[in-house]
Amino acid sequence: MQGDPLSCVILHVPHSSRIIPGEVRANIVIDDAEIESELNEMTDTKTDQLAFIAQRQSTLKPWIFMNTLSRLVIDPERFPDEREVMNSVGMGAVYTRTSRGNLLRQEPFTGTNILIDTYFTPYSDAFTELVTSRLDALGRVTIIDVHSYRTLQHPNSINHDQERPEICIGTDSFHTPENLIQSAQEACTAVGRTELNQPYAGTYIPLKFYGVDPRVQSIMMEIRADTFVDENLELSDSHTHVAHALVSLVNLV
Repeated sequence: MQGDPLSCVILHVPHSSRIIPGEVRANIVIDDAEIESELNEMTDTKTDQLAFIAQRQSTLKPWIFMNTLSRLVIDPERFPDEREVMNSVGMGAVYTRTSRGNLLRQEPFTGTNILIDTYFTPYSDAFTELVTSRLDALGRVTIIDVHSYRTLQHPNSINHDQERPEICIGTDSFHTPENLIQSAQEACTAVGRTELNQPYAGTYIPLKFYGVDPRVQSIMMEIRADTFVDENLELSDSHTHVAHALVSLVNLV
């Protein structure tokens, strides 16, 4: 979604969709009820709404880049190769395991390259194109990676026994400068406690710029779901505080 021509901020919303195309569903081995349960568990529900509110209320309207398909299709935030640590639990760029560790796709899954070529690469290319256009226009870009996570960790996770604060701020040693971290901490004060890289670490940067272009800055805002959605995964009254924190961060960049 287009933002103000003078805004250097891109809100990245990769995990808010529940849509799975039919041809992708055909290779998923769990039944429809189990898929619904997995989507409830894995979708960053309503994070798209937080981004829309931030776009409307920020001083300079940020750009929004949003994944329109479920992360059960492909996860655009993963490395598509052996660098991805989540490969070890079947949750790399193409998931073969569910959040509980059950089989999602047959292993070994022979359709990985097709899904990468059909969905992952075009997504990455489109994001890269947006970042490039903003760099050409303004000379700098700040990506705010918008996520949510549950109060209880998934059984099939690799980050056991870590803190689960109201806000987890994910950083990258190359692409997240100290002043951006301080801005995020300041913006999120009203929501509750913040921790750096706990329970989730890192933040999204298109691979073309990763580790090579300091003009591309990035920070992840991982929001604990109970701070803005209720038990039915609908926005709660407190979502306004979370949205305001995101607006504040956009305005501070």
